Amino acid sequence: MSGDPVQTNPGQYSVLFENDRVRVLEYRDRPGFESVEHSHPDSVMITASSFRRRLSSGGRTVDVDIPAGSAHWLPAQTHSGRNTGQTDTHSFFVELKEPSPHNPPDGEALGPQAS
Repeated sequence: MSGDPVQTNPGQYSVLFENDRVRVLEYRDRPGFESVEHSHPDSVMITASSFRRRLSSGGRTVDVDIPAGSAHWLPAQTHSGRNTGQTDTHSFFVELKEPSPHNPPDGEALGPQAS
């Protein structure tokens, strides 16, 4: 996996809380912003704003349009992202520190999952 998003994109990600089981990140960006490739462990993403993004990894891209006030499972993955919408992105990530024994190999998951 690539780097920690707090290290690769320090102007967008900040740590709000951390203990031995979880880490909670806040993420913010503006339309047109493109993040540096980074990795997320299994996480729950909670959106404070609605936004559109293009996520890219290993030559694949996925466009997502996510409403405000929603929660999504984000399986462990490495990606970069571009804000392709007209609104700022504001979201929170609750990162799990204990990996699931059922994770797909790195590179299979891209973007939030329905369940």
